[in-house]
Amino acid sequence: MLLWLLIAVPLLAGALLALWGRRVDPLAPALGVGVSVVVLGLAVAAAFIGPVTDTALFAGIRAGFAVDGLSAVLVLTVAGVLLAVLVSAAGEQGLRTGRFTGLMLVFAAAMLATVTATGLAPLLMAWEVMGAASWALIGYHVCDPDAVRGAHTAFLTTRTADLGLYLAAGAALAGGVGSLSFEELPTAGAGWRELLVAGVVVTALGKSAQLPFSFWLSGAMRGPSPVSALLHSATMVAAGAYLLVRLNPLLGSVGWAGPLVAWVGAGTALGMGLVAIAQRDLKQLLAASTCAQIGFMILAAGVGSTGAAVLQLVAHAATKSLLFLAAGAWLSALGTKQLGGLAGSARRFPLVGAVFTVGALSLAGLPPLSLWVAKDTVLAATLAAPAPGVVALYVVGLAAAAVAAVYSAKALWFVWRPAAGVAQPPAAAEVEQPPAGRLSAVTGPPLVVLAIGAAALGILPLLGHGLLRPEPGPRWWELVVSAAVAGAATAWGWRAATRLPEPGLLHRWWDLEQAARLLLVRPVHRLAHGLARFDDHVLDRGVDAAARATVTLARQLDRRGEPAVDGVVRGVVDGARALGRWAQRPQTGQLHQYYAQASVGFAVLAVLAVVVLVVS
Repeated sequence: MLLWLLIAVPLLAGALLALWGRRVDPLAPALGVGVSVVVLGLAVAAAFIGPVTDTALFAGIRAGFAVDGLSAVLVLTVAGVLLAVLVSAAGEQGLRTGRFTGLMLVFAAAMLATVTATGLAPLLMAWEVMGAASWALIGYHVCDPDAVRGAHTAFLTTRTADLGLYLAAGAALAGGVGSLSFEELPTAGAGWRELLVAGVVVTALGKSAQLPFSFWLSGAMRGPSPVSALLHSATMVAAGAYLLVRLNPLLGSVGWAGPLVAWVGAGTALGMGLVAIAQRDLKQLLAASTCAQIGFMILAAGVGSTGAAVLQLVAHAATKSLLFLAAGAWLSALGTKQLGGLAGSARRFPLVGAVFTVGALSLAGLPPLSLWVAKDTVLAATLAAPAPGVVALYVVGLAAAAVAAVYSAKALWFVWRPAAGVAQPPAAAEVEQPPAGRLSAVTGPPLVVLAIGAAALGILPLLGHGLLRPEPGPRWWELVVSAAVAGAATAWGWRAATRLPEPGLLHRWWDLEQAARLLLVRPVHRLAHGLARFDDHVLDRGVDAAARATVTLARQLDRRGEPAVDGVVRGVVDGARALGRWAQRPQTGQLHQYYAQASVGFAVLAVLAVVVLVVS
């Protein structure tokens, strides 16, 4: 019952709020925060109790949900970030609606179902709802064409990758895993298991915005900042990494999967970190850094370290949620998220500036903040992995950590730099929406709580056990090396903030979207146009020709065949009438004539009988 409540409470409350209409708008923020408090309470109870539930779905397939060590961490993370985000969103006038609050709760319910599912069947259902809700939230401002386009791009890209999950389910069924449970997936037949793993990997990389799918996250930044804080830091983009961690035994059953996933994660961490350096928009910088930080989780999943991936996920969720909410607060107050327009914003709003600094320094990997320990744990697990090429993976990961320090320092320099007329609004060219000039009273508390998490979650390996204390942990020299690299990179990034190169290729996210259009979208369009022309010029004309031939044949039959048929019918009728007239002639009504006719008939029969006897 506890698990059903954990999923049903936000799902039903969110659906009612989203469908109720404008009448519920005045109460929506308070109701949303209240429901999220209940969800957090249920999440805490579930994490301690560890409930398991299971029900029949189809013949041989069951829908199971469970809270174990891994899902407990994710359940608490989702519920905690949901509460912080809804409290912060209550301070933005444009988001104080039942539709927004309801969609956020529906999304959270789908995410909770995703992380507690124990098989592909319930996972697929939750995955679908999560994708639909994310599309609606990114495109929440339906009058903004850029937001709508970003929602469409995110939805189509992730949905294309999500086809891999259906491929995986089909391969599992064909490979003899009739239940589709996670525990039995590694037992699929060898050939089908390869296809199963490929589908899971593609889906995970697409949902987590890893190369080459990263570009969809850029367009998704057109959505409201609280949406970015929930979806694009702690939940949806982390779902792909979670899937790989959850199915780690399946990856291990196929030799190529682990190394491929690890190298994609490391490459994304470095490549998208360079993209973050080239951004002038704070939310774009944070989005690119999200791809990079998720890359560390993917790297950990690839080398088989569940604990390192979970620690990175939790630390990143607190840090990046904090940074996105801070960026949203400045956007609301100053009307811009361009780094040039945010000059002095940390000085003008010192609380937001202070918590943003904590988050940025954690993102940079500076000790003793949480991402310092989390990244070092991932790198230590990489170096200790029993696989070829781990030293190269470690070097790439360490370089990505240095790049993270550079883009974090760049963001800090812009928001803290002294600027003439700091109290004045930014230049008109950089204003993206009407500035409120102040911050809401509800902005501060969630930012402070998240800042504490961004600073302190690094001590979890020291206090925890199991997943919270992954083995092997980083050795002292690894901590010292990473701290020195992060410190040097941060100092260099601070001094060179205005001189950092901004190549167009990096600013445009490696032109990944253009490449997708060139290599995928255009060929598909051309194929569709070709099929349409084939349909119009071949199939359609063939149908028309057949119809015309049928009409012509019918007309010919009408002209020539019908008279002949009518003649035959008339002949039959005339013959029947003649026979009728002949049959009437013997019927005179005189009895002696009937006797004479009978005598003739009997005589004929007698003659026939004699003939038959003679012949025989």
